[in-house]
Amino acid sequence: MSVRILKPEKLTACERVDEISGERVLLCKQCGICTASCPNIQEMDLSPRELMHLIQLGALEEALESKSIWVCSSCLQCSVKCPRGIDIAGVMETLRAMRLRARLGCLAPAETLDAACADAPPILLISAMRKLTG
Repeated sequence: MSVRILKPEKLTACERVDEISGERVLLCKQCGICTASCPNIQEMDLSPRELMHLIQLGALEEALESKSIWVCSSCLQCSVKCPRGIDIAGVMETLRAMRLRARLGCLAPAETLDAACADAPPILLISAMRKLTG
């Protein structure tokens, strides 16, 4: 068996996401089951199906600019119901990681916390900071 190793600058958008997430985005057949099962779809600007399609088309920058990757609660409903077995929640996590690695849109804790957070449980604040800061 041969292994093909590509240099990062030679990878397509889809291959980059596949490499980091361990998933095969091109397997997505755009059935929309992920979107139908998402409990946060009303808050998203792009549905999970649309994000997968953008990645397939090579529009990775547009996918990374979407607020949907931050709205995803990683509840795994999309991943469990995907007929192709794609871990869509894992792809969303990959998109968040790619955006943070590129230092795009990072939030400083001082900008994020306000008086409303004073009574929040510490674990909530820690998980929010892990998700929203780079």
